[in-house]
Amino acid sequence: QVQVVESGGGLVQAGGSLRLSCTASGLTVDDHAMGWFRQALGKEREGVSSISWNGEFIHHRGDVKGRFNISRDSAKNTLYLQMNNLKPEDTAMYYCAVARDPRTLVVGSSSYWGQGTQVTVSS
Repeated sequence: QVQVVESGGGLVQAGGSLRLSCTASGLTVDDHAMGWFRQALGKEREGVSSISWNGEFIHHRGDVKGRFNISRDSAKNTLYLQMNNLKPEDTAMYYCAVARDPRTLVVGSSSYWGQGTQVTVSS
């Protein structure tokens, strides 16, 4: 069966960095669009960063552009989110999404989801 597992979250001071990992089993990540979403307490889940199945298209929401980077490691079948210059506003549960259909350009509503990893940024 397909499983998606996130890791790498934690507590960090403002200005610090974290690297989140998303490892999938049961599929090849290079064949699927993938993305990172986050949900802060009392707020709706929002998209953060995404990458097309072939890596040609990468998107970041405006408030993380220039600070976050998304990439994949084919050998490890893993998606990464490198988070630099973290701000308290980045505090949230971060979720990895993998498109169910292969070779799509974007992550849609039909996705596999991990259980999330908590990121907390202190002032």
